[in-house]
Amino acid sequence: MENERRDALFAQWESPMVRACLQGEMGRIVSWGEDSALAALGDFCFLAGKPAPELIGQAEGPLLVPGNGGWVELIEKSWGERAVAFTRYAVRRTQEIGSNDRLLSFTNALPEGFKLAPIGKGLYPVLLSQAWSRDLCGNFRDEDDFVERGIGIAVLWRGEPVAGAASYAVCAGAIEIEIDTAPDFRRRGLALACGAKLILECLERDLYPAWDAHDLRSLALAEKLGYQLDHPYPAFWVEEKAKNRGEASRANST
Repeated sequence: MENERRDALFAQWESPMVRACLQGEMGRIVSWGEDSALAALGDFCFLAGKPAPELIGQAEGPLLVPGNGGWVELIEKSWGERAVAFTRYAVRRTQEIGSNDRLLSFTNALPEGFKLAPIGKGLYPVLLSQAWSRDLCGNFRDEDDFVERGIGIAVLWRGEPVAGAASYAVCAGAIEIEIDTAPDFRRRGLALACGAKLILECLERDLYPAWDAHDLRSLALAEKLGYQLDHPYPAFWVEEKAKNRGEASRANST
């Protein structure tokens, strides 16, 4: 498939995850004929163009994003009740709401005893070894690749990471934000603090901090950090695929 035709199939998505696949930075593109393709990165599989049963089997990740109603029907036919439909939320950053002063106030409000630290060598293997934090840096080839191309902020408690915000995907000029918190440390403002710090770091590097919210809780956090709802969109979660990959549900993030 020619690059121009392939790019046109995915034109509806501005996500850095899709852009990263198209640019060859991360993930992969699988084409079927001239009118069907998928972009796969981490948990995500974006299905574009004419629905093709042959591509459904190529979707290794548990989170399927259909590009049109035909893909919805094909997913439901292929997976039945094993594919659980839910709604994700595309958001856009609003500079007036997400001012630097406001973001700084969130980082300064980190509870006593907690500390913000950049994710680099040393923290990378720790985060990769734990189920709650694996998505923060798991899409990079290795530690050196993350240090070179990735960006992330961890919240430390007694020297150990308990929350983090990082680049789930990277493409030219942007990242896709991932925020996760260890189960015992949720609802303490840690996600808000490290998310704010990551956005500030992106702005300093002239990177757009893109974010798609997994659920209403994630959407509420995004709105606090200066984003506004653009549009909801359908997605499917196939738990069987998640178990095959040894992953926890993304519903447990943030």
